[in-house]
Amino acid sequence: MKAYTNYISGEWRPSVSGNSKKVINPATQEVVGHTPASTVEDLDAAVQAASEAKDSWAGLSGAARGDYLFKVANLLESRLGDIAVTMTREMGKTFPEAKGETARGVAILRYYAGEGMRKVGDVIPSTDSEAFMFTKRVPLGVVGIITPWNFPVAIPIWKMAPALIYGNTVVIKPASETAITAAKVIECFHEAGLPKGVINMVTGSGSVIGNGIVNHTGIAGISFTGSDVVGKQIARGAVERGAKFQLEMGGKNPVIISEDADLEKAVEGTISGAFRSTGQKCTATSRVLVHRNIKQAFVDKLLSASESIKIGNGLEEGVWMGPCSSEAQMETVLSYIEKGKEEGAKLLFGGNRLTGSEYDQGFYVEPTIFDDVDSKMQIAQEEIFGPVIAIIPFDDLDEAFTLANDTQFGLSASIYTENVSAMLKFIDRVDAGLVRINAETAGVELQAPFGGMKSSSSHSREQGEAAIEFYTSIKTVFVKG
Repeated sequence: MKAYTNYISGEWRPSVSGNSKKVINPATQEVVGHTPASTVEDLDAAVQAASEAKDSWAGLSGAARGDYLFKVANLLESRLGDIAVTMTREMGKTFPEAKGETARGVAILRYYAGEGMRKVGDVIPSTDSEAFMFTKRVPLGVVGIITPWNFPVAIPIWKMAPALIYGNTVVIKPASETAITAAKVIECFHEAGLPKGVINMVTGSGSVIGNGIVNHTGIAGISFTGSDVVGKQIARGAVERGAKFQLEMGGKNPVIISEDADLEKAVEGTISGAFRSTGQKCTATSRVLVHRNIKQAFVDKLLSASESIKIGNGLEEGVWMGPCSSEAQMETVLSYIEKGKEEGAKLLFGGNRLTGSEYDQGFYVEPTIFDDVDSKMQIAQEEIFGPVIAIIPFDDLDEAFTLANDTQFGLSASIYTENVSAMLKFIDRVDAGLVRINAETAGVELQAPFGGMKSSSSHSREQGEAAIEFYTSIKTVFVKG
């Protein structure tokens, strides 16, 4: 079984610890490979390499940096199938979804490669007629990136690509569960010929490498996607030493099914938003707010659609939903299902670990639907990160908007309605960074800003043109003749 290594200063290096971690296929429990259990010494070497490379990388033109990203995109595209298979084996996502995510990574790289030719400042009129005043954007320097396991290609790339195009060098810590997929992505950067030290990858635990990135004085900015608990710890550490930080965290995303909704579309969007990727995405539909007058009709269609979902190994033809990403994640999901029962919610569908010959070696949980949920229940308040939805009835849209906002999170929200007035009220009144009309809660186009409100983010935005706000600082220049 192949042992993967860290990538530091243009070389693949084993950890100085000599220790490694097994990566397990959650569908079969087979060992996919081994990745380093790295140390602070490994991280120090990566930061040193990035520090030594930052001035020369920043000194290149944006177009020259963009040329490198175009090469990476072409290499990633040529290996799309292999990387998608690896992703499915590491974290259970179905192969079609893994292919789609990898293709998205290609598109993100090409988008930011083009950004190398766009403006990075403005001319500002001076009150002095003999002076010239303008702004320019300058890179932060070394950026530390900490990414989760649920989107092991798209999230690292949508952080690394803008960091690089705007002139920063990178040290990335991918999630241990999907570090092999990350290594295969980094191979594309290596083979594209990026200068030594521009991009570095160190794998290992959050307590060692993650905390090391947060506390390292050689790292000027930290971009993190993960849980709100860890995100708040990162924020405190970054503030203490004056580092810039960007956090994208949890969600408890509602879909509102209005009385006039197209029920076929609403059910399709709810199923897709809640159960694709086994519910393991921060924008997944978690709460379903349904007008009481059409609730039974909606529930009947929802149950019928849920019964047709094919669950299994994501590499098998026709499988629609794969396993939870790990045994620990499965146990977390099952514990929330038990909490829902204890709290008095009505279990309508699923709720069990799947067993039997094809499931016994994997971490499979049935799509689960709770009805008659009170908004204050834990299953309506806390992020489960699994295929579990809570149905909450409402009597009018004012109540629906209040319920939609009744959590600490504010990442995404959607509504199904044909009423233009309801759409406009929803846009204005729902506290979410991403609002979608007659579409599922999950999904955002790569050229659009992405981020949440309340405890879902640090109120910064990723992707699109908005990415420049985090990865650069503004320098104001005043020139007097």
